[in-house]
Amino acid sequence: MIEGKFSNQGELIFEIDLVASDGLVIAVDALFDTGFTDWLAINTQDALSLGWELVESEETRLTAQGESQCRY
Repeated sequence: MIEGKFSNQGELIFEIDLVASDGLVIAVDALFDTGFTDWLAINTQDALSLGWELVESEETRLTAQGESQCRY
């Protein structure tokens, strides 16, 4: 079972594990988004620090924090 908590703004937050390419597991809080599209939106520098390859990106994406511009 997944356990979560509500933020001050009423958003559902739960913990997920990110696994770096070297096997290191890092626990982070994630916002549950009912409009899930099978993709994980993550900052480029965070993905690269985990040793992940960037498969695809979009120039502009609407996120929980507002519209975001992709920067390489």
